[in-house]
Amino acid sequence: MELTYTGRGLAVTDEIREGAQHKLGRLERLEPRATRIDLEFISEHHPKPGGMTRVEAALHIPRKTFRAHAEARDVPTALDDLAEKLERQLRDHHGKRRSRKHRGLESAHLSPESADTPEG
Repeated sequence: MELTYTGRGLAVTDEIREGAQHKLGRLERLEPRATRIDLEFISEHHPKPGGMTRVEAALHIPRKTFRAHAEARDVPTALDDLAEKLERQLRDHHGKRRSRKHRGLESAHLSPESADTPEG
């Protein structure tokens, strides 16, 4: 899985890259078809001292893109929140796919009472 990094008002250091690789690596185990994650680190200027860091991500799999964002005072905390949000989206997506498959199987198997049987 390829990770791309963009920083707006914030330098993307090797430490940030390693942290992102470590925290978002578990998403690859959940969805092996994931091809790329685009990360954008944004330094926001808040009235509070220190400001906030916003991290936005787009996880690309064939025929689907998952997007999430998180804000925190520091990058590692924002990455943790972001990873949790993307993981929840992936789990929900897998649940929808699974239930859709099961729905199709249930309609294919008719119970004996509902089957039309010729009499005679």
